[in-house]
Amino acid sequence: MEHTNQKKPPLQLFIDNPSKSMWNLAIPIMAGMGIQTLYTIIDMIFIGRLGGNAIAAVAFNMPIFFFVMGLSFGLGNGVTASIARFIGADDKVNADNSAEHAVVIAFLISGVLTSAGLIYGKEILILMGCTQEILPLAWDYLRVSCYGISFGVFSGFFRSILAGEGEMKLPMIVAGLGTVLNTILDPIFIFYLDYGVTGAAWATTISQIIVFCIFIYMLFIKHHTYIRFKLKDFSPSSFIIYDIIKVGIPVSMSMVVMAIGQLVFNRLLVNYSTNAVAAYQIGGRIDMLVFLPIFGIASALTTMVGMFYGANEINKIKFISRYGVRSSLIITSICSALLYIFAPLVISIFTSDPTIQKISIDYLRIISLLFPFISIGLTIGRILQGLGQGMPSLIITTIRVIGVAGPLAYYFTFIQDKPVEWIWYSMFISGIFATIISIVWVTITFKKLSIA
Repeated sequence: MEHTNQKKPPLQLFIDNPSKSMWNLAIPIMAGMGIQTLYTIIDMIFIGRLGGNAIAAVAFNMPIFFFVMGLSFGLGNGVTASIARFIGADDKVNADNSAEHAVVIAFLISGVLTSAGLIYGKEILILMGCTQEILPLAWDYLRVSCYGISFGVFSGFFRSILAGEGEMKLPMIVAGLGTVLNTILDPIFIFYLDYGVTGAAWATTISQIIVFCIFIYMLFIKHHTYIRFKLKDFSPSSFIIYDIIKVGIPVSMSMVVMAIGQLVFNRLLVNYSTNAVAAYQIGGRIDMLVFLPIFGIASALTTMVGMFYGANEINKIKFISRYGVRSSLIITSICSALLYIFAPLVISIFTSDPTIQKISIDYLRIISLLFPFISIGLTIGRILQGLGQGMPSLIITTIRVIGVAGPLAYYFTFIQDKPVEWIWYSMFISGIFATIISIVWVTITFKKLSIA
């Protein structure tokens, strides 16, 4: 039965007090993502107790999961931007229609990815450079994880739909429940039932299923949204599909490029040792902690810029964009300094292996200097997505990963025969280059907005 007491999106509040509204959106996102990141860190701590091979087995799975996340995250961004612009333009019919298209897209993606993973997963791991020593552990982890891919994809799209209407608290709460459950299940499956790495995958899969069920209940049964789903009356709309994919496909492809980058770096690192791969994996998990505030601010900006753009509030777009970038830069600079100082202490939580510790510490201390620049580029990318522009993210990411970082890392590794830390230097150089391009791009875009 259709509910009449629908929640109203906070467009007027955004217009009246944009800086306060940004934090009202960003803080729940930070909390939700913090909870999810805590899960990945706890997961890695438990897996780290199984040894370097177990960490490496998970590391070789990461490009696959990054690819899956890229598709759902990218298209989800398209959904968020589309819904936000329609709500800003006071067009609820098309906002609802965008959400319905999101559900159908999630169904199609889930079926393809799950089937591909179960049928070709082992071959994909071998193609990515997984050694015969690590392959059995890596395949066991991937095979079980494939059972939960569909539920994770759907949950990602549900979060994107809610973000489009400015609802951030429900995803935070659901993420918290999923993380608590995963934290409880991890030691049970890994150690008590003695499933090892496979146990970590089972804990994650079960948690994803339960999170999915909660979203279904809240969105389709309890109707905890401004958006309404009428899937029985669904009919494809080329206009809605284009509105989603013009942002979503480029963002998804940029995530795919980043997954390829992870694959390239894993293959380069395995030439040094599997310990180098494990160290890169640990460092990547810690990176996520530093970027929690930035992801929160950037996600809030996508929603707000989208609504302001739909409502033709150009001055508000400029104000909140500058405020968001400045806030991201200040926060990341502080976090980077702390991480540089306390890197040895942080790494010791994840592994006691002295070789892995040394490589991880070197990685963190080099990359932490890049974090403030990354925060600028990341925030600018999400601002442009709110304006309906997905191509900048794809172009800049492709230049960074394929045009600069990959070739430099190859050059340092095979031609110059440099030690492993030169791979981190290649990442640093490419990150600076990408940030400069981002700043130029958004400056030109804002000039065009003013003229228009």
